[in-house]
Amino acid sequence: MAPSIEEKAEMASACNGIGGPPYRVTVVGSGNWGSVAAKLIASNTVKLPVFHDEVRMWVFEETLPNGEKLSKAINQTNENVKYLSGIKLGKNVIADPDLENAVKEANMLVFVTPHQFVAGICKRLVGKIKPNTEAISLIKGMEVKTEGPCMISKLITDMLGINCCVLMGANIANEIAVEKFSEATIGYRQDKEVAQRWAQLFCTPYFLVSAVQDVEGVELCGTLKNVVAIAAGLVDGMDMGNNTKAAVMRIGLREMRALSKLLFSSVKDSTFFESCGVADLITTCLGGRNRRVAEAFARNGGKRSFDDLEAELLQGQKLQGVSTAKEVYEILSHRGWQSMFPLFTTVHEICIRQLPPSAIVEYKEQITNATVVEGVAPYC
Repeated sequence: MAPSIEEKAEMASACNGIGGPPYRVTVVGSGNWGSVAAKLIASNTVKLPVFHDEVRMWVFEETLPNGEKLSKAINQTNENVKYLSGIKLGKNVIADPDLENAVKEANMLVFVTPHQFVAGICKRLVGKIKPNTEAISLIKGMEVKTEGPCMISKLITDMLGINCCVLMGANIANEIAVEKFSEATIGYRQDKEVAQRWAQLFCTPYFLVSAVQDVEGVELCGTLKNVVAIAAGLVDGMDMGNNTKAAVMRIGLREMRALSKLLFSSVKDSTFFESCGVADLITTCLGGRNRRVAEAFARNGGKRSFDDLEAELLQGQKLQGVSTAKEVYEILSHRGWQSMFPLFTTVHEICIRQLPPSAIVEYKEQITNATVVEGVAPYC
């Protein structure tokens, strides 16, 4: 039997060493992955004394075809009927369409929204969260500023003044939702105890979590692999076969590593062998939404835009690979690095229909006097 609230408070006082109540968790986001994250978390908050049972999940309110509000439907059925239909989230998950209300009691915030919305959400939260709140980002993307890339975890830290870890991995949400075995990697900056608490919150027998002291490495792996997945989908759409796809994945991993280490000297080589690295790259190139939409784009000969295909195929979910390819290209072009990263460059040019899908295996012809950096060299 799960402990009562009073029992949990007493046990939490001993466990967390602060003599206070259990940690309260809010999930900021309620799409496919956000709903699965809430399910994982809710299964642990009920059992573990350091966490308050209730998990708030902020819902960007939508009206369903039957006229009902999405948040009401989630609370009545205990399912996200639009983004994760058929999966029970846990009776302790409460959908809340009011962002400020959803976070007001929380001291652990889980951010899991499309990356282009994070700045706007954080702006609304300034001055509205509790002191000493910790955050974790499950968001795969970046913002590009004049001075260079700004990772989403840093954006959250800078705007809200709170520490932010990251969680990335080979995590196709629908598979985790039905409790198929998966792994993930937490990246933390300094406080290992905080990282271990996040691991405790997420870890289940079917979802294993490890922690590494490399926020930028973990986050860049989760971000850049979506660009490589676009390339893999293009290969699938043109029926080029497994040899070609494997080559694109290998070259993509090499460019991921090289760009990450050029942008942040602290990035560790070992991070690329964690779940957030090679495992996430493989699963996304085999079964993720970026691969799927890119395949459709190639089968249409590039005649239909990614925006149109996203709207048709993803039913409200957002495609991250195309926007990330654009952001990566902005970094490369600003620093004159396009020739050093021909796969990344070519993916963007295909996405904006400057090149045909077939160019994904022709980009080597564009290399002239490429600068050799660690892990990157001309391919012929």
